[in-house]
Amino acid sequence: MAATQNLNRVELGQVRDGYPALASWIGRDPDGETLVFRRFRRLSARNLLHLQSGLIQLEQEIDELDEEARKSSDLESRQASRRWETLIQLGADSTRLEKKRLEKAAELSSKMKEYEEALLRQSQISELSGPGDRVLSTYRDYIEGNAWKSAYLPSVPIISGNAKDMLKEADDLVSLKKVDDEDILSKFLQDHWVFQRHKGSDPLDQTTIYKGQHITRIVAAMSILFSAVLLVVAIISLYVIDNPTTKLGLVVAYTFIFALSIALLTSAKRAEIFGAAAAYAATVDGGKY
Repeated sequence: MAATQNLNRVELGQVRDGYPALASWIGRDPDGETLVFRRFRRLSARNLLHLQSGLIQLEQEIDELDEEARKSSDLESRQASRRWETLIQLGADSTRLEKKRLEKAAELSSKMKEYEEALLRQSQISELSGPGDRVLSTYRDYIEGNAWKSAYLPSVPIISGNAKDMLKEADDLVSLKKVDDEDILSKFLQDHWVFQRHKGSDPLDQTTIYKGQHITRIVAAMSILFSAVLLVVAIISLYVIDNPTTKLGLVVAYTFIFALSIALLTSAKRAEIFGAAAAYAATVDGGKY
């Protein structure tokens, strides 16, 4: 404990040098789970509202110019609403109404493009999921430097200013890594995986790293092995037992265990679990003779 309390602050300044160290820490994760940033949902909505309001105003101005041309006694002005070439020709004269109409058309093209691009980007961002509790907790501990926090050694945040609270609002965070539908077993192994290693020279960084593909492979192997064993054992036991009532009870029990294993070992949806359980029950029931 004494060695911890006497950590050299110069050393801390070298290894916790703000954004360079934070960027290095984010880049160390082989699975990219630490690519977590704010989505700025409120500001994004504000930006879309501003762009939308600008288009509403522009829409009104264009409608007014169209109405003015419609009521004009000038035949050419009315013709410009029907014929693009006439509009271009008359628009070359800065004193005519068509000049304003062409300017508004160009403004509309620019603003509409900006608005539609912002809408599409926001649509894509809204599809991204937020970080999991495990990743968010680890990220916060690293930023705040709470690994050795005590009465003698307070936390040493890696960045300061307003940005130090960037992870405060969990609902406003987005993970750039697509979060797959993880099964219960995978989540359990992620939290208790023993083959982890510590990487980095920061004494306040207690983050451990592992490759998610290792867990994926183990869960896949366990799923295949368990499903095969459960099927073979069920068929053999039903073949050996002659009592119809006992056989019926075993079919129900094995089907329940199979459905439970799918829920624990896979990320299957409810409809998929129902279908797989029905197919398993039919297979077992058909193989009991």
